[in-house]
Amino acid sequence: MTGTAPVPFTADDYKARMDRAARQAADAGLAGLLVAPGPDLVWLTGYAPPAVTERLTLLVLAAGREPVLVVPTLEAPDAEKATGAPALVLRDWTDGKDPYALTAALLDAQGRFGVSDNAWALHLLGLQKTLPGTSYVSLTEALPMLRAVKDAAELERLAAAGAAADAAFEEIRNVRFSGRRESEVAADLAALLRRFGHSQVDFTIVASGPNGANPHHEAGDRRIERGDMVVLDFGGLRDGYGSDTSRTVHVGEPTEEERRVHDLVREAQEAGFRAVRPGAACQHVDRAARAVIADAGYGEYFIHRTGHGIGVTTHEPPYMIEGEEQPLVPGMCFSVEPGVYLPGRFGVRIEDIVTVTEDGGRRLNDTERGMVTVD
Repeated sequence: MTGTAPVPFTADDYKARMDRAARQAADAGLAGLLVAPGPDLVWLTGYAPPAVTERLTLLVLAAGREPVLVVPTLEAPDAEKATGAPALVLRDWTDGKDPYALTAALLDAQGRFGVSDNAWALHLLGLQKTLPGTSYVSLTEALPMLRAVKDAAELERLAAAGAAADAAFEEIRNVRFSGRRESEVAADLAALLRRFGHSQVDFTIVASGPNGANPHHEAGDRRIERGDMVVLDFGGLRDGYGSDTSRTVHVGEPTEEERRVHDLVREAQEAGFRAVRPGAACQHVDRAARAVIADAGYGEYFIHRTGHGIGVTTHEPPYMIEGEEQPLVPGMCFSVEPGVYLPGRFGVRIEDIVTVTEDGGRRLNDTERGMVTVD
């Protein structure tokens, strides 16, 4: 089962995104945006170079000007095929020519520019050398909410990715855990994500027993035993949009303490979800979930933020963390994933992707959040 294909994005969709990005840059006091290959370029133009190399590829956006994509000549045919190509101008350069001089002609020589976070230092330093009067700021710092508010088509893709991850969990809970290595269960999870339509698997955390106290444990050779709590955290990209969900299962019957901690995390996750509403600050979600765990005496064992945004990448702004005062807006999507991690013993994490609605929030994951036992 892979589901139906989503409605494709059009050249008009990409034009609207580029126009909006240019306007937001101008509103932020920037002369424009410089977007290197990566998720921002895909989101803005639909173009992903066949390979990311030392040759400069750069989208130049500025309010009141046509978008320009600077590309190596040998990759221009691929760029011309991108869905967003009709909405921009292609400027190609051949080996032996100076791509920074070509790009400099498009820029304000004294301007301050937002630069995509994954731009190579090689290229940024090349531009600075050619235009020493320019300055730069990362896109995450300058326009953290650029991709944060999703439109209806993006929400549809995120919902489909969430449903696919849920289907993978429903299957994995029926496989055998005891006696198998974490890496074997992780491989099962990756195969299930692909079976349910994922083109890319970003992570399959399987953290059993004491390994569960490490939130980002890499699945390894430890054999899962009866009596283990097992944290499952997995996700990737389906039709270009992310999934990310966590459930904690138990091999055989849990102890009273294990059940109590699991119930506590479930209660905290519910509190975080219920805190989602338009106008509330991101930190409000973190505070709501964290208060439940702290009040129960486990506050020191909740060692990460409550959530992160998700879209064309599995981690992106906004972040549900103390100090983040960005108001929630309908269309934002992010995780709500409190956890408790008891060193040397076990961990519990429960995670859903949530989107902000006009009057609250809607979960994009809906598998069992109560204690699930496996064999």
